[in-house]
Amino acid sequence: MTNPDKPPAPFGRTLCAMVTPFSGTGALDLDGAGLLAERLVALGCDGLVLGGTTGESPTLTDAEQADLVRAVREAVGRRASLVAGVGTADTRHSVELIRAAEKAGADGALVVTPYYSRPPQDALEAHFREVADASGLPVMLYDIPARTGTRIEPETLIRLAGHPRIVSVKDCSDDLLGTQKVLARTDLAYYAGSDEQILALYAVGAAGCVSTVANVVPGHVTGILAAFEAGDTTRAARLQLRATPLIEAMTAAGLPGTVTAKALLNALGLPAGPVRPPLRPAGRAATAQLLTLHEELAAAGQTV
Repeated sequence: MTNPDKPPAPFGRTLCAMVTPFSGTGALDLDGAGLLAERLVALGCDGLVLGGTTGESPTLTDAEQADLVRAVREAVGRRASLVAGVGTADTRHSVELIRAAEKAGADGALVVTPYYSRPPQDALEAHFREVADASGLPVMLYDIPARTGTRIEPETLIRLAGHPRIVSVKDCSDDLLGTQKVLARTDLAYYAGSDEQILALYAVGAAGCVSTVANVVPGHVTGILAAFEAGDTTRAARLQLRATPLIEAMTAAGLPGTVTAKALLNALGLPAGPVRPPLRPAGRAATAQLLTLHEELAAAGQTV
């Protein structure tokens, strides 16, 4: 059953914020990226975010970001939307990156709030408009004030919704009221960027999610949204709650999601490799806990 009242999902419903695999020496592992992307798509992800926060964008060169898009496109073809992270603290640099992403074959661009400089709302709005004007790609704004220091205020989002290429928001604002205000007044497609809020935001009209945890349990994340869409809200809630211990360990236990996702992927024998400094790998105890929680979720018969 499909809900006809839901806004269209421009980049798919279940997007994975994919890690960027590196070799043992820290070089970009394009073969590994292709294999990981193929697995994620085969297990239910219909969109991939490449070179975002979980993809270690601050440590990727411009050339590596473009190479990553090309390699993943070759691996998955048109079976999934590819959204390239192009947001930086420099408007000019972001303009260059979105043009390069378009040439590399991306379907959309993820543009994070400029960090550190903390621009006021009028400057922030001008930044997003200039980046969106620079290419033909549809844009997903990334609202994550805990990392950037600046919120994209609801009124700013409502104004930006009038731009023809600003079509969606990755929401890590932790402001459910503000999110609902924007959903009620615009056609922006919202994607839950915090795994603990996947079902909550979907239930109030979000288009889907951009999930870190989907790196390791893509089928489970897909199942949450599929159950709700099918009208089985009890099952959707049960799936969301059963994933809570793993979500907490991966995203809220003191280590960045990039670190925990790569630790678990490596432990499972899947492409990931090391993180790049200044990040450091998870220790043995943290990795063992992640494996235990993953096994418990699998034992419950919920992973694919």
